[in-house]
Amino acid sequence: MSLIENIIKLKKEKNALILAHYYQRPEIQNIADYVGDSYYLSKIAKESPEQLIVFCGVRFMAESAKILSPEKTILLPALDAGCPMADMAEVEALVELKKQHPNAAVVCYINSTAEVKAHCDVSVTSSNAVKILNKMDKKEIIFLPDKNLGSYLSEQMPDKKFILWPGFCITHRKVNPSNIADIKRIKPDALVLSHPECEKEVRALSDFIGSTSEIIEYATKSNLKDFVIVTEQGVLHELKKRNPDKNFYTPGNTMTCVNMKKTTLEDVYDCLLNLNNSIEIDEEIRIKALNSLVNMHNYAR
Repeated sequence: MSLIENIIKLKKEKNALILAHYYQRPEIQNIADYVGDSYYLSKIAKESPEQLIVFCGVRFMAESAKILSPEKTILLPALDAGCPMADMAEVEALVELKKQHPNAAVVCYINSTAEVKAHCDVSVTSSNAVKILNKMDKKEIIFLPDKNLGSYLSEQMPDKKFILWPGFCITHRKVNPSNIADIKRIKPDALVLSHPECEKEVRALSDFIGSTSEIIEYATKSNLKDFVIVTEQGVLHELKKRNPDKNFYTPGNTMTCVNMKKTTLEDVYDCLLNLNNSIEIDEEIRIKALNSLVNMHNYAR
């Protein structure tokens, strides 16, 4: 049997569910039961009957699934797949910042560690952040860890004061305006679709700014044929699958997240076979972190 056949056989034997983020390798997306954004996948993990979840992504994603589903076994095939941006937010410094701004709402991007979520009032995704922050009464917002998403949000709501954490996505930061200009010279009619984790100068050149799933939806619904996709290039797999007649270009050779690409088919097989790389979270931290996710759900209604 092939490796993929063995994975499918093991998955059935152990009644497991395989989840994959849009930024994973194509072969990982192909074997997954569900492919999507991080919070969507965490909700699928919670709502599914399976008690064994193989989460093909990075650590904060698997942690979010564990926070929502403590009774389930959440396996992260590549245990060293982290998120440098999430790691830029330190709990001790956040506690000090909260003391300096006692009246501020503390809002974290879902791309945060469980420990950071435990010190925040609410978590947000790139797709629901504007809706949630507009519903919050407080005019002062501590936003972490991504300064670029925070900057984008502050542009949408000038009535609020944002205190931005100096974190960033190392993949989205690599893109610069000249990369986009190079493509536009050849394809002048191509629409530029960017993730809000991009730098402000890149966002300024964009025809559309949105989350990964929003970028996929926008390109799919559009009548145009050419698109510059300014986010992690793993998303091209889903875009091409849904839109075989459209053309997608990425700026330079920069849009690869090394952590998202760590997960291999061998990793998935190994963790299913041996049930290793289980995500565990201290219960006190989990309950506090859960509060930020529950608040997100309530505000996003």
